[in-house]
Amino acid sequence: MSGLTIENLSMRFDLPNGTSVQALKDVSLDLKSGELMSVLGPSGCGKTTLLNIVAGFLAPTSGKIELNGHRVTGPDRERGMVFQQGALFEWMNVRENVSFGPRMAGRRERDWGSNVDHLLDVVGLRDFKEKAVYELSGGMQQRVALARCLANDPDVILMDEPLGALDALTREKMQSLVLKLWKETGKTIVLITHSVEEALLLGERLLVMAPRPGRIHKEYRLPFADLGVDSDLREVKKHPEFGQRREEILSMIWDMEEEIMGRSEDAA
Repeated sequence: MSGLTIENLSMRFDLPNGTSVQALKDVSLDLKSGELMSVLGPSGCGKTTLLNIVAGFLAPTSGKIELNGHRVTGPDRERGMVFQQGALFEWMNVRENVSFGPRMAGRRERDWGSNVDHLLDVVGLRDFKEKAVYELSGGMQQRVALARCLANDPDVILMDEPLGALDALTREKMQSLVLKLWKETGKTIVLITHSVEEALLLGERLLVMAPRPGRIHKEYRLPFADLGVDSDLREVKKHPEFGQRREEILSMIWDMEEEIMGRSEDAA
């Protein structure tokens, strides 16, 4: 079976004082190979926890995850992660960072060299391959992180707020790049974001998660990611359904945040 399956996933964190926090509860979904899904929700709804479990960094309290028919039990090259900060190796140049995975796998340069150079070309960094990463802007560093992830040829790319630290113009350019890479590579992508507009633009499927315990509140299937592959994203935002969905989801999350604030005041 091709794709990612999450079945009745729950996560509870036990605290030193004897209490516990239920971060996720009974999350289930199926993601077909090649789908692009954005995940949105109020702070503390378990978005990053869910992503870390899919990555294999955390073991769930209950439930299971399967990718292409086999169970996920830990980190693996079939799942690549792109973090909010590039998490790059400062002592390596751009090309060395991108080729890190294949080199650690013991592959020879003749086997990975042309693919790494192709990826650098795709993300617009061919002329910067010998540069140290600290010489690059934040947007360029995130391009390196994307290329490094793709160099490992994962089945699923997991992105945790990858564009959150960028300025507005760079962020828009990176959103276009994510859509381009999605279509060109056919990879399955799961992207966490706090931006409603970004979730709409970069999710052919969009999940809105409810506050703790984190669970799926509502799912949308949207046309904007496909439209954005060949169109200016600013034009996509003018689509009448885009504005309607944006206001609907903003109101939904605002109500959730109000509920969380109410709980905090009651607890105090």
